[in-house]
Amino acid sequence: MTLQKRILAGVLLAATSAVIYSATSAAPVSAAGNGPTYTSDGKLEIPKNYRDWVFIGATVTPNALNGGKAGFPEFHNVYVEAAKLAAYKKTGVFPEGTILVKELALLRNSTHPDGSADEASGRGFFEGAFNGLDVTVKDSKRYSKTGNWGFFNFGHHAQPYSAAAKEASKEECASCHIAGASKTDLTWVQFYPIMTAK
Repeated sequence: MTLQKRILAGVLLAATSAVIYSATSAAPVSAAGNGPTYTSDGKLEIPKNYRDWVFIGATVTPNALNGGKAGFPEFHNVYVEAAKLAAYKKTGVFPEGTILVKELALLRNSTHPDGSADEASGRGFFEGAFNGLDVTVKDSKRYSKTGNWGFFNFGHHAQPYSAAAKEASKEECASCHIAGASKTDLTWVQFYPIMTAK
C-alpha cells in the first residue's frame, strides 16, 4: 500500500469513527428506558411520547355505578415502557426509574343512566376525549416515604395538561396504593392481565 493510500485509509477510518461516536453519544439510548425528567424546582415533567409505550390496559368506574361519586369516573388508560414491563414480568418488581402513566378518558356519548351508550358493536362503555393525566415514578431514594413511588397529577381536565407537576401528598395518592397494593409493588396488577400473562 502506498503512503498516499495509507493516509487516505487513516482519514476515512477517523471520519467513520467520528460519525459513529457522534451518532451514539448525541442521543444515548438505554434498553432500560430514558427515566423521568424534572424541572429545576423539582417538579416532574410529562414523559415524552408516553402513548407510544406499551398500553397495559384500561379500567372504568362510571359515576352512575358508584352513587354518582366515583373517584375517577373516566377510563384509566395505563402505559409503561417495554423494558420496565419486561423486568416486572421477570421479577415481580418494577426497576428503579420506572414510570407508569395513567391517562383519563371521558365516556363517549353516554345515552343511558348508567353512562353506557349504544354503538354499532352493541351497548357498552366507550372512550371519548382525554380528560386528565396522572404519573407515578419509582425511585426508592427520592420517594422512600411513599413506598418508593412518587405520585403526580398533571390535571384532571381536558388537554392541554400542565407541563410539570409537583409530587402529590401521601394522603392524595400513595396511601391508597400502600393499603391496597403493597404486595404487588404498589400497582394494581390484578386489573391488567398483560402484567402476569406468560
